[in-house]
Amino acid sequence: MKISRYWKSVAAGIAAGAGSLTTALQDDRLTAGEGITAVLVVLGALGITYWVPNREPKDGGLDEALQRTAGK
Repeated sequence: MKISRYWKSVAAGIAAGAGSLTTALQDDRLTAGEGITAVLVVLGALGITYWVPNREPKDGGLDEALQRTAGK
């Protein structure tokens, strides 16, 4: 396992949790149901994002493309 896969999952969990809590706190209070939903959203984002592997670029990626355009 590469460490980038772990950090990808952590970033997805933070983003999903922040979005869920932002929506839940629109009325300035957090109910038990909203808290449970936020936890489940974070766990779901962590799990799904960890499970999906990083895809390697087929043609060398952005660096190669930038080098080709700079050389023209």
